Amino acid sequence: MRRRTWRLPFFVNSLCLLIPVYWPALRYTPSMPTRSAIAAALRHLAPHLPAHEFEAVVDHAIDSPGLRVASPENAAWLSLVAYARHTFTDYDALLAEGHDRDSARFFVAEELTDLLAGWGVKRKLGEGE
Repeated sequence: MRRRTWRLPFFVNSLCLLIPVYWPALRYTPSMPTRSAIAAALRHLAPHLPAHEFEAVVDHAIDSPGLRVASPENAAWLSLVAYARHTFTDYDALLAEGHDRDSARFFVAEELTDLLAGWGVKRKLGEGE
């Protein structure tokens, strides 16, 4: 029995050869927010944040892999909340004692809200933050 082979028209074979060359251009690649964009968003978000804390929050936003696809405003907010929670509250100690993440966040929420308000932040913490 003879094997059947399929022949494609020439233009289809040519297109198949070009797809790998142009494939990176076809993919959606979100751009990472720049340091200056995050800094501007953070200045607007927390106008009374001390300079050394400001730089630490911006560094945290730039270094976090999960924030590479976030908008500068979201990256600044999430980084600010995470930095304040881990640095200025007992969040890590509560986790070490065996509390789950949601319980530990509940226990430090009031302290975190007061700290953010002292920095001039008007945005309120959400349920998952």
